[in-house]
Amino acid sequence: MRLPQDLSQLGPILIFAGFFLVFAGAIVSSFNSKGSFGGLVMIGPIPIAFGSSPGITSSMLWAGVLIAVIYLLARRRF
Repeated sequence: MRLPQDLSQLGPILIFAGFFLVFAGAIVSSFNSKGSFGGLVMIGPIPIAFGSSPGITSSMLWAGVLIAVIYLLARRRF
């Protein structure tokens, strides 16, 4: 079974994809005239969301909850 080797190759790809999405989001949001922003910080499986409006903050919080659930399910499985 090659699962650990496959996961070790997947890690750098996901990190690169994350950096790309952050930079692409910054570029796209710089053209946004509203000037609203939001972010999500994950400390282990605990999401911490912030944003400039309640709608963005709740969206970030739901994204964090989804990521935390996926993390916990994947941790249980492997």
